[in-house]
Amino acid sequence: MSTSNTKTPGPLDNDEMLLVLQQSLTKKRVLIIDRHTQARDALRQMLGALGVTAVHGAGNSAEVLRQVKANRFDLVLSDFVLDDGRDGQQLLEELRHAHLIQLSTVYLIITSERSKTNVVALAELAPDDYLIKPFTAEQLQARLIKAIYKKHVLRRIYEYLERGALEEAIDACDRVIQQQPVYMYDALRFKGEILHQLGRTQEAEAVFRRVLEGRVLPWAKMGLAIALRDRGALDEAQGLAEQVIDEAPDYLGAYDFLASVHEAREDYAQAQAALQRAADVSPHNTLRQRQVGDTAAQNKDFLTAKKAYGRVIERSRGSSLRSVDDYANLSRVLVERGDVTAARRIAGEMKREWRGDKQGELAALVAESLCLDAEGTPERARELVERALVLQSEVRAEAAAKGRHVSQRLEVDLAHACYAGGNKEAADRLMKQVAAENHEDPHLIKHITSVFEKTGQLDVGKEMLAQVGREIIELNNRGVLAARSGDLEAAVKLLIQAVDQVPSLQFLVNAAKAICTLMDKKGWDNDLAARALTYLHRAQRKDRKSAKVASARALYVTVAKKYGVTPELG
Repeated sequence: MSTSNTKTPGPLDNDEMLLVLQQSLTKKRVLIIDRHTQARDALRQMLGALGVTAVHGAGNSAEVLRQVKANRFDLVLSDFVLDDGRDGQQLLEELRHAHLIQLSTVYLIITSERSKTNVVALAELAPDDYLIKPFTAEQLQARLIKAIYKKHVLRRIYEYLERGALEEAIDACDRVIQQQPVYMYDALRFKGEILHQLGRTQEAEAVFRRVLEGRVLPWAKMGLAIALRDRGALDEAQGLAEQVIDEAPDYLGAYDFLASVHEAREDYAQAQAALQRAADVSPHNTLRQRQVGDTAAQNKDFLTAKKAYGRVIERSRGSSLRSVDDYANLSRVLVERGDVTAARRIAGEMKREWRGDKQGELAALVAESLCLDAEGTPERARELVERALVLQSEVRAEAAAKGRHVSQRLEVDLAHACYAGGNKEAADRLMKQVAAENHEDPHLIKHITSVFEKTGQLDVGKEMLAQVGREIIELNNRGVLAARSGDLEAAVKLLIQAVDQVPSLQFLVNAAKAICTLMDKKGWDNDLAARALTYLHRAQRKDRKSAKVASARALYVTVAKKYGVTPELG
């Protein structure tokens, strides 16, 4: 959609623009989040005095999730303190992570403590504004209008990002930079992050350096650090992250990034320490606690892993971040610690919490099998493994039919149980399958390697992984060589076959790109386009932040636009 003829509104103090924004406020759908009914009612009355009538309320996180899934909100007003120990900032991170609210949604945090505003302002996924209690209706209106205006200025960027049209989003950023200097830094931040997404590291680096020439901002330093890491300058990247932590210790993304640099150096103890520092600052962040658990388990720090996974399970009840993997992870760690009784309790909890969910039932079977093996009753363990193998086939078939995600860690655990029970054939098949489909995921490959180590076949396992790697390269090369020779039909056919054999992120992306390139040359084909879109969705489920996926999505949008088709990437 072209925006070259769209006039950008004038300054915010323009009387006419203020009137338009005040009128637009009355049409907004609002969600108030506060654990106290009286506080929600008071805010509802205040909004009513401003002419806002479409107001919903939520008193706890479960109700928030129900509301945002059922309605599209223009404004969310959240108290900082929530019902379960989390805060409004963490709720925003969850809603954004799960794509439950739009980028265009205004999110304001209400707090009674001025100190909280520092944390909010430094957050990676920052809210649009914050209000300090007490405040008047006029103050609320002024903040809302200011936030609505900003969203209006940036609306084209949001629209293109939601559609996956990243090149158009960059153009929209450039227009804001040129026409709206007040919001230049917001547009530069978006532009740098989009360039990161597309894997255009040098251009992203230039954007963040430009920002830092004018203002020293934590997010700009972190953007530059990411660009430096991606081009291999780990020392410089680490130094920048450490500067951010010194200058803004509440900017938690810096700790996560520092952990990624340590991981790139295979210094997993330092990676765990960096994640733990962030978790100590923000103990209720579910995603980070999960990372702490994963890294600690990898480092054989089973006590820390146990505590982290336990917190994740407790915090994610009723949340969109709830995962059967968390229960399986905790059970596995407890077995590693020798606490089989506690591990069995978690298996029982899985049966209750995930009743009717085949993947949950599978996880409970696998956990119970590993408990029985640890107790020295392999015959009973083998019975459960055989039931688990049958159920695993059903889980895979159901996931394929419904487009659901299959837990790859759980399949590795099932392979572990198969090795322990003497079913090497089934275990090898599972390991090869998971390794082939996830060979780009270093954490999962480490999990596979740890199982080989535990079952006394580390050298055999390493050779298996090497063989899988060689087969993937051979499969990929056939399609790539066909594309380079100009035989696009053959390339598409070969890469579709590769996806059917090994639905890895690499093959899903390559096949989608090959289909888009073929359609670009030969014309739009609805069936092929639908297949490419399916591949892109599957690839995105594997890694939403992947530059490869972003690049393939952008190519799909470009080709669709060429033939007048509205892309529906979702």
